[in-house]
Amino acid sequence: MRKIIVSSMITLDGVIQAPGGPAEDPSGGFEYGGWVAPYGDEVSAKIVQKQLKPTDLLLGRKTFDIWEAYWPQHAAMWPGINDVTKYVLSTTRKKSDWQNTVFLENLADIKKLKNSEGSDIVVWGSGELIQLLLKNDLVDELWLKIYPLTLGKGKKIFTDGPIAAAFTLTDSVVTSKGVIIADYKRAGEVKTGRVGD
Repeated sequence: MRKIIVSSMITLDGVIQAPGGPAEDPSGGFEYGGWVAPYGDEVSAKIVQKQLKPTDLLLGRKTFDIWEAYWPQHAAMWPGINDVTKYVLSTTRKKSDWQNTVFLENLADIKKLKNSEGSDIVVWGSGELIQLLLKNDLVDELWLKIYPLTLGKGKKIFTDGPIAAAFTLTDSVVTSKGVIIADYKRAGEVKTGRVGD
């Protein structure tokens, strides 16, 4: 069985839309594209480079459309991006000229992929896909980069009914710009109790 790992840049109020630049995803009138730019430093750059190691990817169709137009020509920034398999959940697309792209049609296809043999699968961007995975308990790890700002609007990661689930912190660091980089691993059911008992 393969692990599905969600890697997200996220604001304090849960927004994940268009972290990389103004033109990345202006849908819904979103005007804060590129909100991660002021927070880069050496620590975050090292961690991101580590997380860009070659591994299979699972993407939503909208994220794939953005990536397909950018990454094939900028592969030097992400060695192996053209070589790894890009699995794309889409009901509207069936093919791409970007090498090693495989289209999935539904949740059953994702479950079949997860139950196959192979490397870990990392999800980048893809808010609606992440929500689907969280609803169906298919996320094994969360790699979150939590930025010290709120945006008040924009696409969010935890808005559409993720199941109740516990996670364990496996690694964390705070950058010089106040970004909390925290890795969490799925840890069973939510436990409750009374404070002070």
